[in-house]
Amino acid sequence: MTKTLGLIGAGNIGSALARLAVAAGLNVVLSNSRGPETLAELVAELGEQARAATPGEAAQAGDLVVATVPLYTYAQLPAAALAGKTVIDTMNYYPERDDQIAELDSGGQTSSALVQRHLADSQVVKAFNSIDFVRLFTSARPADADDRSALPVAGDDKAAKAQVAELLDVLGYDAVDIGTLADSWRSEPGTPSTSSRTCRHGPRDSPMRRRGAGSSRSRASRCPPPR
Repeated sequence: MTKTLGLIGAGNIGSALARLAVAAGLNVVLSNSRGPETLAELVAELGEQARAATPGEAAQAGDLVVATVPLYTYAQLPAAALAGKTVIDTMNYYPERDDQIAELDSGGQTSSALVQRHLADSQVVKAFNSIDFVRLFTSARPADADDRSALPVAGDDKAAKAQVAELLDVLGYDAVDIGTLADSWRSEPGTPSTSSRTCRHGPRDSPMRRRGAGSSRSRASRCPPPR
């Protein structure tokens, strides 16, 4: 059970996840590249369940750690501090921001596979990259809500994916398993699951969908097919 969520990156997605985590009763350790002092206002807003730290400290403190930084900085993630951890990768590849990355342009790798290669002693799971930060915060729903949404999850380790699915449930979402990190392109920009809206109608028989969770009555699935 995740009690403390570590966040490396406290931008739009990181801040939304921190707010959801605190609302769900979790402790949060936030970090960014500019130093803990720059997070004082956000920490004050979040209250006593939150504190600011360095990326290495956030990595060590989190039962689960979210890496939510621009993709071009992924090699700066503290690999040693993240060893043995499940790391949630929210990053997407935007060449206009990240510059051209030949392995991604050729289709030979997914961005999450590059992150996993850097974090060789961690278990990387792709999640939270298919939804904008506003809807990430506003679309969270209780498990029994009819309009609860589902978000895609990809990873090579089943136990790590289950851990991330449990976090999604706590934060207000179902999870749809879309496969391995090699399959994580299915939730990247330009695919059906990535839009201004959340994924709805996750398959009722998906092994990662919470039993008894509701689905939207009014919107067809935008999720890629599960494995």
